[in-house]
Amino acid sequence: MLDLSRQTGDYVILGDNSEILPRLADRSFQLIYIDPPFNTGKVQQRVTLRTQQAEHGTRTGFAGRRYVTTNTASKSYGDSFDDYLGFIEPRLKEAHRLLSEDGTLYFHIDYREAHYCKILLDDIFGRECFLNEIIWAYDYGGRSKGRWAAKHDTILVYVRDPLRYYFDQEAVERIPYMAPGLVTPEKARRGKLPTDVWWHTIVPTNGREKTGYPNQKPEGIIRRIVQASSSPGSSVLDFFAGSGTTGAVARELGRKMVLVDNNAEAIAVMHNRLGDDGITYSDANGEKLPLPGWKC
Repeated sequence: MLDLSRQTGDYVILGDNSEILPRLADRSFQLIYIDPPFNTGKVQQRVTLRTQQAEHGTRTGFAGRRYVTTNTASKSYGDSFDDYLGFIEPRLKEAHRLLSEDGTLYFHIDYREAHYCKILLDDIFGRECFLNEIIWAYDYGGRSKGRWAAKHDTILVYVRDPLRYYFDQEAVERIPYMAPGLVTPEKARRGKLPTDVWWHTIVPTNGREKTGYPNQKPEGIIRRIVQASSSPGSSVLDFFAGSGTTGAVARELGRKMVLVDNNAEAIAVMHNRLGDDGITYSDANGEKLPLPGWKC
């Protein structure tokens, strides 16, 4: 049986987080970031395509050349729950137990569920422990003709103790002023600290950090969170780890990490992304996973 009550080092665990979280020690993480399924009622899927020139291809390109497109890979996970709050509540209660006295929870959630989840978090943490509602705004995807296009996610931020939580604003990378002509040249060169509205692109299709895993979040968003709300050498937990962005950023910034996901495809993606150095990959029973032979 896996025992993480005295967790040291970095772990990536394949298993149901409802079974794994109770094995972690009380107040052992300064930062918890989670990006759970959003309850959209859909299967989140990313398909990888390959296009090759072929004499009898079904697509026509430049100069009349013919091409054929094939599906080379497909990664997916379910994103539908009959009782979303019933699903997430026990996990949020575990998150509260696992936060250190100066700890912070960042809960990344879709606009469809954000208001319900905030009431739930107020009940678990206390309204006095609500720190921020961060709006991550982006510009991609389709445009609706019947309403204002939804182009943002919500990140609810709660602290364990409103008088003792860790927050290092100066550690956060600064951003350009939107109207640099209205400030001094010195301020314009230095940039400004972010507010609670974060304008940040999605992961670029051909970008360095792209893994092909559905709904992958950009490192820039997670880096800002880790820089502000965890100190070097502290422990970070993500129990809906997906593509492993939290782990990649935590390692880059010198934090320890525990990543949990119940999707074997996600664990394979994390292994390809993070490598083997200093990381223990196991299942919920503590058995090491045969990852070198896995393919994404």
